Amino acid sequence: MSREFLNVTDTELSILEVLWDADSASIGEITQRLYDKRTTSRYSTVQKLLERLEAKGCVRRDRKDFVHRFTATIARGDLISHRLQEVAEKLCDGSFTPLLLHLVEATKLSPQDRKRLLELIDASQTRGRKSN
Repeated sequence: MSREFLNVTDTELSILEVLWDADSASIGEITQRLYDKRTTSRYSTVQKLLERLEAKGCVRRDRKDFVHRFTATIARGDLISHRLQEVAEKLCDGSFTPLLLHLVEATKLSPQDRKRLLELIDASQTRGRKSN
């Protein structure tokens, strides 16, 4: 996968969020979701952002109908993984441990989140034992 999609701007990310929620959408539908009032300039802005995302390989355009439909080609989880890896590389010599420790210490985890985190730790330890 290209590193280009790592450079998704916050505005482009808002387009991806609409597509992740809707599965596919037209420019008009995306504009309607992002703005209270649909204007020509807002429609043009969304169109330009979709063109950029398409060039980055983050969205695909379906041209079979008069109104083109767009779908995200990158999953939310993949973008999160790549962004977190980039942060870990920049700030922690590639290690996720300092990031995870900071997040756990700085965030008030719900009982469900705490349980899920412990399950993930247990599962990763089990996988580690099997590979040794």
